[in-house]
Amino acid sequence: MINDNLRPDVFFDPNTKYTKNNKPRVIVGLSGGVDSAVSAKLLVDSGQCEVIGVFLKNWNEKDAQCPASTDAIDARMVAEKLKIPFYTFDYSQQYRAQVFEYFLSENRAGRTPNPDILCNKYIKFGVFLEQAKQLGATFIATGHYAKKKFNDETEQYELLIPEDKNKDQTYFMHAINQDQLAKSIFPLADITKPEVRKLAKKWEFNNANKKDSTGICFVGERNYSKFLQEYLKKKPGKIVTYEGRIVGEHIGLSFYTLGQRRELGIGGISGEPEGSWFVIKKKFDTNELIISQDEKLLLSDTIKVQNCSWISGRIPAKNFTCDAKVRYRQESRKCKVQQISEDEVVVQFEIPQRAITPGQSVVFYDEDVCLGGGEIS
Repeated sequence: MINDNLRPDVFFDPNTKYTKNNKPRVIVGLSGGVDSAVSAKLLVDSGQCEVIGVFLKNWNEKDAQCPASTDAIDARMVAEKLKIPFYTFDYSQQYRAQVFEYFLSENRAGRTPNPDILCNKYIKFGVFLEQAKQLGATFIATGHYAKKKFNDETEQYELLIPEDKNKDQTYFMHAINQDQLAKSIFPLADITKPEVRKLAKKWEFNNANKKDSTGICFVGERNYSKFLQEYLKKKPGKIVTYEGRIVGEHIGLSFYTLGQRRELGIGGISGEPEGSWFVIKKKFDTNELIISQDEKLLLSDTIKVQNCSWISGRIPAKNFTCDAKVRYRQESRKCKVQQISEDEVVVQFEIPQRAITPGQSVVFYDEDVCLGGGEIS
């Protein structure tokens, strides 16, 4: 099964006969992790491209507990083992301007943004791709678990769910465009994570057993709320039950998200039944955090979505039915989508969804094809 994935035509046009002088140059983003390492090895073994490894430095380590220096060393060791050129591209300024500042502004407004989506759009498939082109690259390659296919009927590239659905990362990639997708290669499209680990051990990569990175790089291992408090001012207010009873004080609505049940600082409430309390609503006009023990109050079936982007470059139709996710790792749910302006839609789910959170993304699918998505407003 793994050997089938080593076919060169998985990555390149099978009708083109490449020679030593016309091999396409592919610049691989080596993150220091096992996925990008195996991706690079598969490309090298294909024999049909010139491979260059690049580590993307997206964060200033003085600002957070992001293990960039360790990752850079691991990436370099992979490049040395594969005997390919290796460079570091420093995008920390672009990342701060295009991703982190937006992340802070959204949190100030009480929303919960997803910086990984912006990082893919503006950094990994943005400035990285543009610099790769300037260096003569035909493609960039990443260790993302995603698949692309050219649709002969529409004459466009499609972004598809990969073989390993458990590791599917198309949710975070829904905002990339046709040019970005056309110039990208995903060597892990048809390989599962266990197979990647097996190959990494077989090839004796130094990072074969390295733990997968989780969460947001610039937060590191720290508490999310405490990290935000380093950048955002506190604005205390009342914690109020859904019935209107004041039961405590919050430190600022920006530091809480819908559905949250930990770190509310209220403990057991006298006169109320034992059990978990959940953030139900954030009232900015009165600066109140509304909580309840009734999780049904977190359910909703209709949402408005803004800043929509579509992989094809246009919305499939003014009204259409598809599947959608309102968060990563959620199973897709049937919904109806209605366009209300150029980049806004209303989404109605067949089954109410829990804790739909402003600032997060809803991503649309037609079976295995990722159509695009937008921000929940």
